[in-house]
Amino acid sequence: MDHLQTQGISLPRLGLGTYRMQGDVCRAAVESALALGYRHIDTAEMYANEDAIGPAIAGAGIARNELHVTTKVWHENLAPDAIRRAFDASLKKLRLDFADLYLVHWPSRSMNLTAVFETLMKLKEEGRTRAIGVANFTLALLKTTVEDIKAPIACNQIEYHVMLDQSKVKNYLDAKGIPLVAYCPLAQGRAASDETLMRIGRKHNATAAQVALKWLLDQNGVAAIPKASGSESQRANLDALKLTLDDEDRKAIAALPKDKRLVSPGFAPAWD
Repeated sequence: MDHLQTQGISLPRLGLGTYRMQGDVCRAAVESALALGYRHIDTAEMYANEDAIGPAIAGAGIARNELHVTTKVWHENLAPDAIRRAFDASLKKLRLDFADLYLVHWPSRSMNLTAVFETLMKLKEEGRTRAIGVANFTLALLKTTVEDIKAPIACNQIEYHVMLDQSKVKNYLDAKGIPLVAYCPLAQGRAASDETLMRIGRKHNATAAQVALKWLLDQNGVAAIPKASGSESQRANLDALKLTLDDEDRKAIAALPKDKRLVSPGFAPAWD
């Protein structure tokens, strides 16, 4: 599997998203994914599933240096002491000595961004996380983080799929050499029933969802973390890597409307 090199870590370009998977369902999903060859697991304190993922990882018998685990601190815990408490709790549940990547999950108007990254940098310096990064950061927040604070962020994890234009943020990330990790890469299932994607899929003996996923992974600097609880879907996502899209396919995908944002923070501030 292809990897992205960023801030000293090697990030598998296809990972397993675990949002809204908990308990035995989550544990079984992670066990299945690891058995199929996934080596990138994405979680967060807010998902309330780290305690299910920990045993799945522990039981898989995979060498720690072959596995990438991302977790995230919730926007209510962005004070320095709260970050440390949240981080300690996440590692304990995950049964890990260190995280590979620790992200600010959502920005908050009340956060002191400089203090946040000072704390994250200390965790990195202590060897407790190999890299740090952000999620759901807009262009303005990214500029503050990268240019003013000079935080060595390893990625920005945002909603990105064939139905949503993220070119402004992506162009900035590309210019800075920072990967974009796409969540909701299948547009919460909508990609699977899109007529254009289905037509392209028939041409390549693939599904519409596989077409949508490969379109993302064909882009430089993009990783994707589709949620898939069943082994059949997990395998189908892996098989998307074998697909070859041509210029005609990419032109048809480019013509799709790109205004369907599916995730609204609601509880977090709307940043301009």
